[in-house]
Amino acid sequence: MKSLYEHRFNSVAAVETEFAQAQYIASRQIATSVYLAFNLQKPILVEGPAGVGKTELAKTMAEVLEVPLIRMQCYEGLDESKALYEWKYGKQLLYTQLLKDKLGELMEGAKGLAQSIERLHSHDDLFFSEHFLEPRPLYKALHEEAGCVLLIDEIDKSDQEFEAFLLEVLSDFQVSVPELGTIKATVRPFVFLTSNNTREMSDALKRRCLHLYIPFPDAKLERRILETRVPGLSKSLRNELVAFIQNVRTLELKKQPSVSETIDWAKVLLLLNAEHLNVDMVRDTLNTFLKFEEDIAAADERLVNFVGKAREEGALLHARNP
Repeated sequence: MKSLYEHRFNSVAAVETEFAQAQYIASRQIATSVYLAFNLQKPILVEGPAGVGKTELAKTMAEVLEVPLIRMQCYEGLDESKALYEWKYGKQLLYTQLLKDKLGELMEGAKGLAQSIERLHSHDDLFFSEHFLEPRPLYKALHEEAGCVLLIDEIDKSDQEFEAFLLEVLSDFQVSVPELGTIKATVRPFVFLTSNNTREMSDALKRRCLHLYIPFPDAKLERRILETRVPGLSKSLRNELVAFIQNVRTLELKKQPSVSETIDWAKVLLLLNAEHLNVDMVRDTLNTFLKFEEDIAAADERLVNFVGKAREEGALLHARNP
């Protein structure tokens, strides 16, 4: 089995091409960050609004490298044991009962207290071996023989104490387990950390990573994304749809429509056999990409204007590139 670092990205353009083949349209900034991080073997801290493709970036990287994706979802209260390993206490208890039942046989032939204790200790060590260990994402990532893509998702939701624990992992890709000793990565994982900016990451964590901020895409990139992800959508409708979404994002909304929601809306319009945007159809499907009633109300106030502008921009683009 080939190590993930046997893969070769010869240029930023090669990253763009391979990602496009996996249906991820990477901007030049994203492709450059991936190229540098991979060749420098550094983690990437990916920040940006929800739904712009942060998690999908890690999934695509695993697909391109043909290695497993190991995902660790962060949340408040996540600690070292839940991220690294836990002991199978039920199995240990069963083993204790078995050892108790077989105690006579184990002690048979033992001469003196010292020899009896030595025999017990030889079995006691099994309690804290990998037979009784439940591996969690970080432990699995360190043991992947060919390496893996490790996604530490929504790191900003975890506590600062857990962030401090990660520093050891990201510095040397090894962890110290009291019962087992030091565990070092078989092959250094390629690491993505994602953040929705709900809290500021520490300087120490940022120093260990390359930083990538993914904003909402511009109209040109969003059209390319739709062309790849919803190929059945007509060019004219694609142009109108993206123009409408771009206008909606200029509003003061509780939650801006994400790229994934743009894709969902495109699939809905395709399902409804739409050829062009019209006010009634857009009003009926606003809840596909707007998730709060106040946001839907705000968009509805500008609906006629936005649909008209989208139709105009779509016609202009079509005239330039029929």
